Amino acid sequence: MVSELTAPSSSRCWRGSESLDQAWDDRRPRKKPDSLAADRAYSNGPVREYLRRRGVRHTIPEKSDSQAARLRKGARGGRPPGFDEDRYKKRNTVERAINRLKGFRAVATRYEKRAYIYLGTVTLAALVIWLRT
Repeated sequence: MVSELTAPSSSRCWRGSESLDQAWDDRRPRKKPDSLAADRAYSNGPVREYLRRRGVRHTIPEKSDSQAARLRKGARGGRPPGFDEDRYKKRNTVERAINRLKGFRAVATRYEKRAYIYLGTVTLAALVIWLRT
């Protein structure tokens, strides 16, 4: 298991490419994710195009209305975006694990200021969850 801690921020969700540009700013050491798994809310052209341009593999399911519009256009609708079901299932597993961790108040609210203490808290919570199951 690999854990990476980031500083808490007021806005954890990103709105398209402008927030990703801030996250991958050239003034800081560059850390680009190898892949990204997102839900249907991020299934739009600009987000997919931005991720392709950055070289980030992504697994985002296609919205049903986008799929219907693409099929309605026929041959002009283009090909469907790639979607790996196994990777998306792993995203669900990770999301459930994070929700279980949030059951611990110290993990959900992040009382600790220092990252190494918070990592210890998360590790202890994960150990308790593992021992209970």
